Amino acid sequence: MTNHWIDLQNCKTILIEGSNVAENHPMAFKWIRKAQENGATIIHVDPRYTRTSSAADIYARIRPGTDAAFQNTMMSYIIENKLYDEDYVVTHTNALYLGDEAFGFKDGLFSGYDAEHHSYDTKTWGYQLDAKGYPRLAKSLDDPHCCFARLKTFVSRYTLEVGEQITGIPAEQIKTIAEAMAKNRPGSILYALGMTQHTTGVQGIRAFTILQLLLGNIGKPGGGVNALRGEPNVQGACDMAVLYNYMPGYLNSATNAEPTIFDYVKKNGVADSRYLVNTLKAFFGEAATAENDYGYGWLPKRHASKDYGTLPMFEDALAGKLKLLWVIGQNPAVTLPNLNLTFAAMAKLETLVVQEIWETETAAFWKRPGADPKSINTEVILLPAAFFMEKNGTISNSGGMVQWRHAAVKPPGQARPDGEIVDLVFRAVRDLVKDSKEPRDEIIRNAAWSYTTAEDVLKEINGYAVRDNPETGLKKGDLVRKVSDLRADGSTSSGAWIYAGVFANGENLSKRRDSQTDPGGLGLFPGFGWTWPNNMRILYNRASCDKNGTPYPGSKAIVWWDEKAKKWTGYDVPDVPKATDGPDTPNGQRAFHLGAEGVGRLFAAVYKDPAPGLTEYWRDVAYVPKDGPLPEMYEPVESPVQNHLHPGVNSNPTLKYPRVPSHQPIGTVDKFPYVLMTSTVAEHWCAGSTTRNIPWLNELVPEPMLEIPITLAKTLDIESGDWVKLSSARGELEVKALVTPRMKAFKIGDQEVTVVWMPYNWGFQGLSKGASVNFLTIDAADPGAGTQETKACLVNVVKTGRSAPRRSGAPRGRT
Repeated sequence: MTNHWIDLQNCKTILIEGSNVAENHPMAFKWIRKAQENGATIIHVDPRYTRTSSAADIYARIRPGTDAAFQNTMMSYIIENKLYDEDYVVTHTNALYLGDEAFGFKDGLFSGYDAEHHSYDTKTWGYQLDAKGYPRLAKSLDDPHCCFARLKTFVSRYTLEVGEQITGIPAEQIKTIAEAMAKNRPGSILYALGMTQHTTGVQGIRAFTILQLLLGNIGKPGGGVNALRGEPNVQGACDMAVLYNYMPGYLNSATNAEPTIFDYVKKNGVADSRYLVNTLKAFFGEAATAENDYGYGWLPKRHASKDYGTLPMFEDALAGKLKLLWVIGQNPAVTLPNLNLTFAAMAKLETLVVQEIWETETAAFWKRPGADPKSINTEVILLPAAFFMEKNGTISNSGGMVQWRHAAVKPPGQARPDGEIVDLVFRAVRDLVKDSKEPRDEIIRNAAWSYTTAEDVLKEINGYAVRDNPETGLKKGDLVRKVSDLRADGSTSSGAWIYAGVFANGENLSKRRDSQTDPGGLGLFPGFGWTWPNNMRILYNRASCDKNGTPYPGSKAIVWWDEKAKKWTGYDVPDVPKATDGPDTPNGQRAFHLGAEGVGRLFAAVYKDPAPGLTEYWRDVAYVPKDGPLPEMYEPVESPVQNHLHPGVNSNPTLKYPRVPSHQPIGTVDKFPYVLMTSTVAEHWCAGSTTRNIPWLNELVPEPMLEIPITLAKTLDIESGDWVKLSSARGELEVKALVTPRMKAFKIGDQEVTVVWMPYNWGFQGLSKGASVNFLTIDAADPGAGTQETKACLVNVVKTGRSAPRRSGAPRGRT
């Protein structure tokens, strides 16, 4: 999230797309209601009418997988009718930056496409540079080579009529939503897995970013692009590098293409080197010195061209390349798509370690219904873990707020907190390799690892002064107070640089609970918990001001340039490189200073920001999505229709699928005529491992169901409670039908597209057992993020011989 939960009350418009926030984030929804009470317009865009839809002022039904087309259509309308914020666009985005004249886009492909490798050569995606390596600027937004003009031309294909033909949302309603977003600012966009679980997930979120930059909604109270995560500590897990391609704090992990620290810095930029050195000092302590590159050589180097994501991990297990898998706090035997591959892969493992509070479907995969335990040689070890209410530690919500959570009760029996289990295993491994001369064991032998409590870990994450520093005033052993305390010379450490300051001055700031002090009345509450970075509540807040440092009219002031004091000040921590660098300096104009350009990106260009005085290195290197610098509409891998704009390039051209042809069949509309989307129910959480072991929740929702629209129910002679067979190219299952008006068919061109829905919360373990829909879902994944396409695949529905009891006179096709 660029903003935070309480800030939603400051919105004048809220667009919720790809999320049923009322059911899945109910504590967030109260702030949406507060905004609504204050006069905000709530818009919900979703294929299925939900509790969120019922509370919205505008509800738009969208065909699954067409979000980029909807967003591009709105952008096209906003640009064509000059509803964008021109001052913001010129000041805070790369709108005027001139792009490479060789760049092109034709028939669904950007310039540089390599069909054999499903990838792009991105050299034409850059800027025109001056002699010093900085982007050249156009004189006006009308220059055909500037980023704004390129965006305008790109989205001009998405007329209101084209948007309707692709998404199923009436053209007039798209226009209404675009005008509501443009005329009621600032506004926020909220999204969740309904946006990301597609093979175009990254580009869908890019579209949100571009739209909000056009409207000047980033950096302001009541604005932002806000991912709805947080409640299961997804944010904290990502902060601490649960993603294979990152180290803590979102530093790129090292690859074999960067064998030395100098290679790493050259690729990733000098700006990251300071944070990398601090991370290495936290990892290795006194063993990390300038002479040994702070232990960089001890880090494992992933292969630069290999995908180490969850889906490829199971494919490696299937191929016999992965021998041991340790699963902590996840239940892939329910949550992964294409479960037949998942189960086959686990059966090829030598050892499977499951760290959980229950014997989940993953731990019991070898004795699942239909399996022959004698044929599975995998050794399964179940480590009893403590529940979240049985352990101390922090949790980080979507807004980056770090809060300390106290143990309410002691864990039962031999169950232990996850951190303690990992600690025990590490110490045992360290004892095993203490006399080893193998280079691979140096990372274990040199690790600085001496924790006794969860707070010890948080202190290491925060960071220390390794030696006295007169410049910062820190003495050796002092806990650092803010990000700017960190040094690149090895004199400080920080396990995750974005958390530097969470334990400032020896105080655990995540324990703070001041819910009274609220400067500016914006709902910031700076004394409640601690938010990364530097306790900042709204990211990019420099962009809330014009080029002179004066807050833009129409939104609430949060930071500003104080000419008298000669520094940035305000109700929040100013998001600027240096508080005393005013708007008349280059630093004072870098509202997006962690990016290579220092501005928001309408066009995601290839760019390396020159580092002053270092001819071989760059200050920062821009990230470019693998599938293009602009968000194009591509159909899901299994789609009932052809791509309206370019039938020859139907789905994402950078997608490689199937990766394992023997286990990854692709369904076609002639055999599987309906679109399946999946999500969760309010009464059960994620894989249901906990909630399906709670009797009163099972009473509320005792079993899975397949929601089907009334029109399909009439065609197939199905009533609520009837059993149906639901099948895809990957498998089949039986489940009860729920006939509902919440689902309706789409008219796409001359085709009728029917969507059905099923929750994914069930498996064969627990008090409530039920069919797992992920036997049917497809494991095609976004090429940039590795997120599976569980929101759109093709299925068939057939009524079985079992029917619900018929009630005389009962209307057919009703819930």
